[in-house]
Amino acid sequence: MKNYHDYKTCIDACLNCAALCNHCASGDTQEEDVSMMAKCIQLCMECATICYASAQLMSLGSRQAKQICFICAQLCDDCGAECSNHKHEHCKECAEACKQCAEECRKMAA
Repeated sequence: MKNYHDYKTCIDACLNCAALCNHCASGDTQEEDVSMMAKCIQLCMECATICYASAQLMSLGSRQAKQICFICAQLCDDCGAECSNHKHEHCKECAEACKQCAEECRKMAA
């Protein structure tokens, strides 16, 4: 059975991505026109949720880790694409973290 040490790189990418997604969603709420950021906020919150769940299941050595990481990569792609549409620094940071997390999750899910 695989465990934390086998998944560490992916776990770290997921935790980093979750933190930056939360940072981005929070930053979005401070923007002048919050309604324009609604999709970004929603995707960031969803992405953070799946990233935390993925990290937890990998650290537990779950047999479902590959499946959850496959879904995580897809949501990271969606979130990263949305964040890439915005000029804010927190969106740029989030898009990069999403890209890195998606890459690690795809490797893990392969």
